[in-house]
Amino acid sequence: MKVNSTIFDKRMAKLFDLPQDAMDETFPFYKKTTPIRSGNARNKTKQNNLQIKSNYGYSGRLDEGWSRQAPKGFTGPSIDFLQKTVTKLAGKI
Repeated sequence: MKVNSTIFDKRMAKLFDLPQDAMDETFPFYKKTTPIRSGNARNKTKQNNLQIKSNYGYSGRLDEGWSRQAPKGFTGPSIDFLQKTVTKLAGKI
């Protein structure tokens, strides 16, 4: 049996990049689902590699559905989006 290591290496590289690629696709969704009134919440929402940080004191309240703009919050829907994205990206490997 002969194994083509070039194809294997390419797939492993894609697999290695999958977490960052998935986060890069999820962050805009997360930010878009963050409620906006003054723009403070969206402006202070940042991506740091594999983390999304909501750097404002009332992020917990917003995520619990306090805003009518996001009654389901934004973390839960973003986790669902992330799971679908990972499945989609993994299917391409």
